[in-house]
Amino acid sequence: MHDITSRIEREVGLPGLITALAEKIPASDLQSVLLEVHRRRAKARSPRQILREYEQGRFVRPSPLEAQKFHAWESVAWSHLPAEFEALDLSPVVPSGSVSALGPVSQDWVVSASRNLDVVSDVTNTLALECALRRRKVGRTAEGREKPVHLAASQRVVRAQHYDDPTQLSHFRLFALCSAGRDTGDLRFEREALTTHLRFYLPSLRAYLGPAVDLQVTLRDLADPQVPREPIRQAALQAASFDLGKVEWTWMTDHTDVPGYYREFRFLISARAPGDEWISLADGGPTDWTQKYLNNRKERLFISGLGSERLCTQFPRPLVSQAPVAPPRR
Repeated sequence: MHDITSRIEREVGLPGLITALAEKIPASDLQSVLLEVHRRRAKARSPRQILREYEQGRFVRPSPLEAQKFHAWESVAWSHLPAEFEALDLSPVVPSGSVSALGPVSQDWVVSASRNLDVVSDVTNTLALECALRRRKVGRTAEGREKPVHLAASQRVVRAQHYDDPTQLSHFRLFALCSAGRDTGDLRFEREALTTHLRFYLPSLRAYLGPAVDLQVTLRDLADPQVPREPIRQAALQAASFDLGKVEWTWMTDHTDVPGYYREFRFLISARAPGDEWISLADGGPTDWTQKYLNNRKERLFISGLGSERLCTQFPRPLVSQAPVAPPRR
């Protein structure tokens, strides 16, 4: 990227252009500049050019799946959402830097917009912002500080990175949960949140997939691999204290292939496809995002998400056709 920006500065004869735009111009003035640039470029575009780019653009084409297939999963999911969760319909944009400021995710992987906004690339990041606001409000009283916040949302997200795998889409639906609260010692909040989230995903997936599909829950302890923590494993097993059919439990203590934003531990839920391949569907774990937003080390956040596109593609439900309704007689 540095090579590209340096070339642009040379070609337009404005050395230091990028530094000036990024560091020396106030955000409000930069927004005005970008709005004027977009206005002029949009005015120069023809309808034919727009149609061609819509036809070829990886960000703008509709999902290859029928909307009814998403509804088949989400109707099951919403009906299994625990009562303590509040369902939100989120905005499609968030403040700029909402993803890259919190973890090891490049801003290049986000579709940045003007007006200091980013297109949503992960539902949990937006829910974390809402959790932080609500925790800040209730945290002004001793009673409020002890009351957790539980939020849920389903949303189509956009990611800008290029994938070598053609099955990886630039925009897709995510079903996500976030639980925010206060540290109560001994990872008690994290263990309770783990149980709460698993008691949503496992029953809802079982209801959607049916009794014949095997499920697998993998718990990965991110602390010292020489000291497995039994309370975390027991907390997960509590989520399966009722009959869920075929569920295989795996405990891991290595740190291979672990996203850098989880703390303490991570869970992963997979389902066995007809070809005997395990398909990863959902994952989650504790993060420090609300600690950073609220500058309070006692704050705790547990996030999780499920790729609806992957679930509905790998395990599609047959669409039930309805008989046509006769028009009313006049």
